Order: sequence, then structure tokens, then C-alpha cells
Amino acid sequence: MLNKLKLLKTKLGEARQQLPYLPRALGLVREAAGRWTLLWLALLIIQGLLPAAIVTLTRYLVDSLVVIIGGGASAENIRPAVLLVILLALILLLTEILTGLSRWARTVQSELVTDYLSKLTHRKAISLDLNFYESADYYDMLHRARVDASHRPVALLENLGSLIQNGITLAAMAVVLLQFGLWIPLVLVGSTLPAFYVVFDYAVRQHRWRMQTTADQRMLAYYDWLLTRRETAAELRLFGLGDYFLNIFQHIRGRLRDERIKLVRDQGFAELAAAGIALIVTGLSTAWMLWQAVQGLVTLGQLTLFYQAFQQGQRLMRSLLDNTGQIYSNILFLGNLFEYLELEPGILDPPEPETPPAVLEKAISFEGVTFHYPGSERLALNRFNLEVPAGQIAAIVGTNGAGKSTLVKLLCRLYDPAEGRITFDGIDLRHLPVAAVRSLITVLFQEPVAYNATAAENIALGDLEAEAARPEIRRVAQAAGAEEVIMGLPHDYNTLLGKWFAGGMDLSVGEWQRLALARAFLRRAEIIVLDEPTSAMDSWAEADWMDRFRQLARGRTAVIITHRFTTAMRADVIHVMDQGRITESGTHRELLEQNGRYAQSWQAQIKDHALEKQL
Repeated sequence: MLNKLKLLKTKLGEARQQLPYLPRALGLVREAAGRWTLLWLALLIIQGLLPAAIVTLTRYLVDSLVVIIGGGASAENIRPAVLLVILLALILLLTEILTGLSRWARTVQSELVTDYLSKLTHRKAISLDLNFYESADYYDMLHRARVDASHRPVALLENLGSLIQNGITLAAMAVVLLQFGLWIPLVLVGSTLPAFYVVFDYAVRQHRWRMQTTADQRMLAYYDWLLTRRETAAELRLFGLGDYFLNIFQHIRGRLRDERIKLVRDQGFAELAAAGIALIVTGLSTAWMLWQAVQGLVTLGQLTLFYQAFQQGQRLMRSLLDNTGQIYSNILFLGNLFEYLELEPGILDPPEPETPPAVLEKAISFEGVTFHYPGSERLALNRFNLEVPAGQIAAIVGTNGAGKSTLVKLLCRLYDPAEGRITFDGIDLRHLPVAAVRSLITVLFQEPVAYNATAAENIALGDLEAEAARPEIRRVAQAAGAEEVIMGLPHDYNTLLGKWFAGGMDLSVGEWQRLALARAFLRRAEIIVLDEPTSAMDSWAEADWMDRFRQLARGRTAVIITHRFTTAMRADVIHVMDQGRITESGTHRELLEQNGRYAQSWQAQIKDHALEKQL
């Protein structure tokens, strides 16, 4: 018994820690649906009082029927009963009307709250740094926030509504029962205390179980994705991986199912025991009232009133406790949502930002930059130094893992270096507004996004502020070598791309890449950064594209990251990277004359091209 009291004290302490989330949750509801919430509360108050009115009128109706049975069906005796029946009918009709109005108000309110929270979670997701996406803990937090944001606030509203309405009804019933003695409401409350403990205890257990199984739930979502998505369909069939992943999914699902069933089963037994205690109390109280009726101390109407009020009181107490438990459970889970919403990005505007250069006049400089990705001790860049003069096309080549793509992310301030600095015309990027830095750059990432939108929209997304007209979109499509692809589509620039929606047309990897190039070109930024822009092109298309790119980049600064020396050789200068550092720099001819790593790799690529032609 002592251990149970200690456990209850511990859980009450946990509950107090969660209580601050309740006003925050109610604040969100007020912000999302203020006027509808007031209407909803007014309806709840009225609905809460009506059951007590029905019970009271029922008592007088029963007493009126007793009078009719004992004194005859005279008009004088029947009139009060008829009036009571009419009043009861009107109250029942009003109950139905208010129920419909309440359901309508609750639905509108719930939809507004759901939309508001979706906006909050999405806005938070797009504001956070890429650092967060390197952490499994972040994905656990995001999973819980997304799951809970979809229904917990609405469930909290439902529970609060029931709590308010049932609380008002219970208070009215307690007033009705006071005429039989003060001890009756006290017994009513005491009979439901075991149920309170059960509800509270299992709300905590459910929350703990959900927290402990978040990683497993995400793993289920991952294997579901593997089994059902187009991106994985071919490989699953070729290598016969379908049953293998299905078995893993079923194994995890089976374990979680068994744990969930055991939790619910144990809760069911505990609730049954609590209900048995409440039933015994009800039986004893009713027996006492029957004894009072036999002795003539109460009327038949009073006995009916007591039975209805006490039984409804117990039902309401159980509902209140259940509502309280569910509110506590929802608050626990809303804690996950608020924890997510409280995350703050690390890449921030400086307190006193400097004015960014309107035109890059001097250079982009990496000065002693050291960087490693979160959770990794391996240095992606190690005291890295590089200068790209304004107006120059610089190519950066190197093996996979040399740190080339890391340069792109640092230039865009998707990450900040651990040491050193990156400057535009001598100004540290960390001293400039983040949006201003990114507006100076246009990028083709190594893995560009294939948007399920029209071909024209795929390109226009490169610069939403420009509201590019069709001639400008066509111009950049031609520069990227994408117009030939687009004109071959059923509705050229108006063709829906991708397979997510009906009527969509899919493209090859190379065709998607050209479309992404056009999107990058659309933004008239001072700095152009291209990560493997020709990886999906053949050598003829590559030479033609590079010639057109030089025309497009004239007057701007460009950095091309590539593993293809046939692309790099057309740049103004080539930098060779290895293990996070620049090891060689020069023009194509200068690097060949140095007979270093670049020259050796060039000879290897030439031999490979010659062999391909022979084959």
C-alpha cells in the first residue's frame, strides 16, 4: 500500500510538470478559433444544466402520476402531469437542437485548430537548419510532433468540452442529492476514486510506451515506404527483397501489437475492479433509499429522483475521470508538440547585420575553414583556403568524399564552419542577413528536387519573386539544354511532370537534371554554383552545354563542382581537392604540365573515353 501511495505521489508530480502545457494548448485554440470557442463554451454550459432539469421534472411527473392513480383522472389532477410532459418534451427537443449546434461548432473549431497547428509545424520545419536533419533524435521528435499535431489538440478540445459539460451536470446533480443528506455526494465522489487511480495510472503508462517506441514506429513507416513506393519497386522485384522487408515489418508490428494489447488488457482488468467497487456502493445506497421509502420517509418520486441522480452522478464522475485522464494524456503528448515548436535554428541573422554587396566586385574567399558534420568527427574541410575572383568560372574537382559538395552548403549558409570564415568581398557571411546571403546565390544541387508540377512551374520555382514570363522561362530552358526535352512532351511547358498525380509524365534522370539547371539559371544571382551539372549528359551534349553556359554566366561568378575533367577543362581555373584541402590549382594546360594528380586522372579519363569509342 505504501509503495502504491509513493507511486501515486510520483505520478502526481509528473502531472504538475505537464500542467503548464494546458494553458498553452488553450491559447493555441483561442488563437486559431476564438469566436467559435466562445460559442462552443456557451452551448456546453446550457447542455450541462439540462440533465438536472430533466431529472427534477421526472420526479414531479412521477409524483403527479401517483396523485392521478390515487385520486382519479380528474382534469385538476391531470393538468399538472400534462404540463410536465410538455416541458420535458420541450427540453428534450432543445437538447437535440443544442447537440446539433454543438457538433457544428466543434467541427468548425477542430478544423481551424488542425489547420493552424499544421501551419505552425510546417513553418518550424522550414525554419530549422540542416544540422537538425543529421540527428536521429530530431526525427523522433518530428515524428511525435507530426502524429500528435494531427489529432491531439482536437482530442483535447473534445475532452475539455466533455469535462465542462459533465462537470456542470454533476454539480447540478450534487445539489439535487443534497436534500437526502450531505454524505450522499461524498459517497458518490468516494466510489469513483479507484477509477480515478486507474485512469491516471494508465494515461502515464500509455505515454511512456509511446515515447519508448517512437524509433520503432518510425522504422515501421520506413519499411512501409520501402514496400509501397515507386522509387524502390524495381530493386525489390529484381533482388527479391519484398518478402524480406515484409517480414521485418511484420516482426516489429507484431511486437508493438502485443505490447499494446497487454497494456489495454491490464487496463481493462483494473477498470473492471474499479467498476465493481462503484457498483457495490450504488447497491448499498439504493438499498438505503428503498428502506426509507418502505418506512414512508420519501415519496416514490423522490426515490426515482435519487436513483436517477445517483446513477447519473456515478456515470458522470466516471466520465469526468476518464476526461481528466484523456486530457492529461493529451497534454503529455502535446508536450512533444511544444518541445518541437520550441526548437530554434542555429543559423541566425547577426544582431547588427552589415549591408550585403549588391554586385560581387572582389572575390569569394574561404579562409582557414574547418568543418565536420554533426555527429561525425571526420573533417570534411581541414583549414581550407580558396579564393574565387569575381567574374571567374572556377571548377573544383576531386574524388568522392573530398569535400566538394560541402563547399556548396557552407556558401549557402546551410551550415557554419567550426573554424575560419567565408567572405563575399571581405564581409564574413555570418555578418550578413541569412536571406541576403542566399539571394546572392543560385545553386544546382547534386540531387535536385523533381517537383510534381508543370514543366514551366518547375523552372519558375527558381525565382518566385521574379514572376518570370514564358519568354524568360524559355530562354533559361534553352540555356540549360532543357527545351528540346520540354517540347517533346504532350503539352510542352504545360505538361504535368512526375507520377504522383493523374496525367503526370516522368522524365529520365538526365532530363530532370536539365530542368533543374534551367531553374537555377532563372535566378539572376551574382554567384552561380553547380554541383555535378553534366553528370547525366553525354560528351556531345556536355560540350554544347558548357559553351552556352559561358555565355549565360558572363559577368557573374561561377563555381562548378564536377568529377568530369571534360567539364572542368573549360573553366577559367581548376582547383583539385583532396581530403578537405586544395592540392593543385591552375588552368587545364597548366595542370597537365605539372604532371600531378590532375594530369594522371586526366590521362585515365582519356583512356576510358577512347575505350568507350572503340566498344
